[in-house]
Amino acid sequence: MPLVEHLRELRNRLAKSVAVIIVVMITAAFYSEQLMQFLAEPVPKCEDLANSDGGNCAIVSFNTLTSPFTTTIKVSLMAGLVVSSPVWLYQLWAFVAPGLHKQEKKYTYFFVSVAVPLFAGGAYLAYVILPISVKVLLSLTPGGSANILSLDEVLDFTIRMVLIFGLAFELPLLLIMLNMGGIVSGRRMIGWWRGVVMGVFVFGAVATPTTDPVGMIALSGPIILLYFAAVAFSLVNDKRRARKESVGPADDEASELDLTAEAVDPVEPVAAVPEQATRDRVNGYDDVT
Repeated sequence: MPLVEHLRELRNRLAKSVAVIIVVMITAAFYSEQLMQFLAEPVPKCEDLANSDGGNCAIVSFNTLTSPFTTTIKVSLMAGLVVSSPVWLYQLWAFVAPGLHKQEKKYTYFFVSVAVPLFAGGAYLAYVILPISVKVLLSLTPGGSANILSLDEVLDFTIRMVLIFGLAFELPLLLIMLNMGGIVSGRRMIGWWRGVVMGVFVFGAVATPTTDPVGMIALSGPIILLYFAAVAFSLVNDKRRARKESVGPADDEASELDLTAEAVDPVEPVAAVPEQATRDRVNGYDDVT
């Protein structure tokens, strides 16, 4: 298609995606209270201020006049993006797919089918360990003090933990993508294992906003296991690629071109034009025409 047709198709697919997100967002606004309670569930709540002394529990509140409205909008928008993700991801795929080869489409199906469970697994693990992390943070409160937490901050903390865990679980998939693209080999990944283990634990300590080792180990341990799984997959894929290259490219793939420069033959001398032929020509031609 010409460029204008591509832009028109992109506009239509974006309009469909935004429309679905808005519809889901409006629907989620009616259930915003239940969503807030679900996201704030990891915080042990006190019944009243009299029981909030020390670090056993906390009072969840709204600190500003506009906080209930802004928090409702934020939760509804997040729910709209998450719930409608199959629709706008399909619209994105439908726009890109016509320009992909058969092999590239197969890889895309593989990455999507793996990326979604990995992100969901990381998000679920974050939600499971959140109560432990929150209790550890609240336990640092000295006696005679009360914890009065803003619901907006609690939601930001919960969402940040879920996103960090979910995205961190995508790291092995990124390595597999680099390997399938021929950028990194499985043998090279094996040589990185010491640095990767150290880096993952440092990342787990920095990324988790808690001071307890539970969050760091809960984030770093599964990532290390997934890293070694990615290394094993890359080694197998390297052997498969070597066998495939010995056979030749697929029907819809271009063959590799040999662009090595060749030596230029010496210039052959050209015989001089006879004088008579030069006189008979007019402006380089044999006759007046």
